[in-house]
Amino acid sequence: MKYADLHIHTYYSDSTFSPEEVMAAAHKKGLAAIAICDHDCVDGIGPSEELTSSLGIEVIPGVELTIEKEDAEIHILGYCIDWKDEEFRKKMKILQDARVERIHRMVEKLEAEGIPVKADEIFKLAGKGTVGRLHVARAVLNTGKIKNFKEIFGRYIGFLKPCYVSNVRFTPKEAMGAILKVGGVPVLAHPQTMGKDEYIPELIECGLRGIEVYHTDHKQSQEEHYKEIAERYGLLVTGGSDCHGMGKGRVLIGTVRVPYELVEKLKEESAKISDEYR
Repeated sequence: MKYADLHIHTYYSDSTFSPEEVMAAAHKKGLAAIAICDHDCVDGIGPSEELTSSLGIEVIPGVELTIEKEDAEIHILGYCIDWKDEEFRKKMKILQDARVERIHRMVEKLEAEGIPVKADEIFKLAGKGTVGRLHVARAVLNTGKIKNFKEIFGRYIGFLKPCYVSNVRFTPKEAMGAILKVGGVPVLAHPQTMGKDEYIPELIECGLRGIEVYHTDHKQSQEEHYKEIAERYGLLVTGGSDCHGMGKGRVLIGTVRVPYELVEKLKEESAKISDEYR
């Protein structure tokens, strides 16, 4: 039986792994397919696809976008997108530029809290990728002021914490629309992290087509809960490790994997969407 890990990042966003390292790790785990889903960026897809023939691993082109409500941060995965679409790439560039501005504001807040982190250090960690809070967390860890990622996010840079800065440029309808317009399948990422199931009907009205039932942070009871929600609303089921290389302390590729038939269902849905929106 073939398996897929449908949520993986590269160093083009906030992973420590290059596309080549991602593909090598996926090959080692015996995966048939992976989805590259970098934050606000599609630059890791091409280099990954170049290794498909030599390693025998299919690459599902994806992206991860952020929506913010007054009391929740919502992440939307877009699967089977036309990542070469010019208009879509321009939208991603706007989001990437806004992320740079956000880092400077977060640094100011961290310094006011007695955390002497510098923006240049964060950008250096990000390299050529989309800069994000995981880069901030790594820079803060390097100062020796905080013990671990959990403390950094829990006390300082987590959603609505003292040093959190919003970087939202999309409403739910705009985020879903951007994905649908390039033939992508919008899927709610790690819904347990969002923690606001009451928003799911609204997201469905805006174009949501699936839900990430299986995720590293989901317990079995939570998987069963979100599988029931998927069945109730007729949503596709997906799953992935959300691997960030060593960005979360260990390599997660393959720790969450789903049957390849779920990939086929995503492709079928993408074909329907393309007929409807393009």
